[in-house]
Amino acid sequence: MVTALPPDSPTVASRRLHAARALWRVLAARAGRLAASAHQTWRRSLQLRVVTITLVASSLLVGGFAYLIADKITSILLESAQTDVELRLQHGSDYAGKQFRTFNQPQEAQFQDTLDGTVNYLAGGDPTQTNGVVVVITGAGIIARTSPATDIGPLISPQLRTSVAAGNVAHQIDTGTLGGRRTKYLVYGSPVPTNFGQVELYYVVPLDRQDAAARDARATVVATGVALVLLLGLLAALVTRLVVTPVRVAARTAQRLSAGLLDQRMVVNGEDDLALLAASFNQMATNLQRQILRLEEMSRLQRRFTSDVSHELRTPLTTVRMAADLIFAERDGFDPAVARSAELLQAELDRFEELLTDLLEISRFDAGFAMLDAEPTDLVPVVHRVTERLAGLAERVGVTIELDLPDPPVIAEVDPRRVERVLRNLVGNAVEHGEAKPVLITLGVDQSAVAITVRDHGVGLKPGEEKLVFNRFWRADPSRARQTGGTGLGLSISLEDARLHGGWLEAWGAPGKGAQFRLTLPARAGDRLTTSPLRLVPADAPLPFGGPRDGGLLAIGPGSDGALAIGPAESGDRAQVTS
Repeated sequence: MVTALPPDSPTVASRRLHAARALWRVLAARAGRLAASAHQTWRRSLQLRVVTITLVASSLLVGGFAYLIADKITSILLESAQTDVELRLQHGSDYAGKQFRTFNQPQEAQFQDTLDGTVNYLAGGDPTQTNGVVVVITGAGIIARTSPATDIGPLISPQLRTSVAAGNVAHQIDTGTLGGRRTKYLVYGSPVPTNFGQVELYYVVPLDRQDAAARDARATVVATGVALVLLLGLLAALVTRLVVTPVRVAARTAQRLSAGLLDQRMVVNGEDDLALLAASFNQMATNLQRQILRLEEMSRLQRRFTSDVSHELRTPLTTVRMAADLIFAERDGFDPAVARSAELLQAELDRFEELLTDLLEISRFDAGFAMLDAEPTDLVPVVHRVTERLAGLAERVGVTIELDLPDPPVIAEVDPRRVERVLRNLVGNAVEHGEAKPVLITLGVDQSAVAITVRDHGVGLKPGEEKLVFNRFWRADPSRARQTGGTGLGLSISLEDARLHGGWLEAWGAPGKGAQFRLTLPARAGDRLTTSPLRLVPADAPLPFGGPRDGGLLAIGPGSDGALAIGPAESGDRAQVTS
């Protein structure tokens, strides 16, 4: 049997509360998206900011003037009505005093007729007049007379009657029912001396016309102000558009120029400042195009010269190598000085051949002829081969190579020859500059990428050298004694190999704290990298400014697109690429 819960049960109440919270979260999310969109539009549109600021400023200014003008018009209309009533009250007081001065008692014959005639005369002579003005005569010992007949009780306040009874001319502005409709009215009262005491004369004047005139004036002022604000906004939009449009055209033209469309130019119209800007921009673009084409031609000639020289030197180098190998093989039968010369000749030929090989490889990258032969490769044996080949050098300089490799195979679609060359360059540099301290090689992998870090604890890199370490022929200290005799092209070639894989090669270093290089490659050829399995900045790196380790330390090095990579040193984070 199913029992229905009452409408006010805790379960129903909790469901309603949950639904209300869900609705509130949806509304809050929509409001947040709208606010973010509005903020983005505000930041991107100069025209919108100028028009909005103009509208707000003009609205405040026009609104202030409109309020002052409307208040001044209302004050003038009220003062005019008060002046008119004061004149009528003075005239009415004099007239009523002359009429009542002939009577000694209000009970005398003909007094009531005189009283009614006076009220009618002061009201305009017609007891049925409907102009809205009510004349009231009252006092001690007489019955109040009004023209037209009106209940004066709600119209004249006790405070006003008390002031007039004390012999003062007083007035008040109030709201009440007059002539069958509720309206704002003005009451003026004045004492009238007689032989039998004091009589009070009141004028009750409706302010309908004044209020209507004030409303019309306010409406006119507001309509004029709104029209003026809209006109100012439209004018600001037009003027801003005249200025912003050439700037936008210049921005789009600059973007096309930066994209390689060197023939893009701005249209020059007129002779004003904007036309001068367009002409100057075009002249700058022309000069840049000329310089870029000239530099490209020089670079092309330089690359061709390097490639041609490298190829041409191969033939004589082969001949010299054959003769040197023959001499080196027979060095035991020579004098010690000649034998030493044969050894030096062999060593320098090795360096010369290595330099030619690197130059040929660089020329292939420059010409765009480098090809990637990717195949599924286990990177663990690759790391072991590199360390075995450099074990002799490490032993001579007193450096221990430590490995941190996972137990299972690490398979990735890479070119093993190029990856081995990159690791050989990185490990060789670490051994050379390790200052007889251990060098750690770490291999990491995740679902989308593999990474290898090479960490040394030697001299490290000075601030700014992270930007130069991948430049061709650059050395941190040209005077430092070197054991490997490198060509200065190893890291440049390694960077090109990483780019050819669609990967990253990045560097971190600190003076006296060593350096670490990170090679990150996609696990599948052609995939796009987003994160790295290993962190760029080592865990034992110095804290930034002595503060807590919160990812504030920067990692600097060339990114996947050749730009300088700068970003937080968190594990798995990709450094932000900035040009």
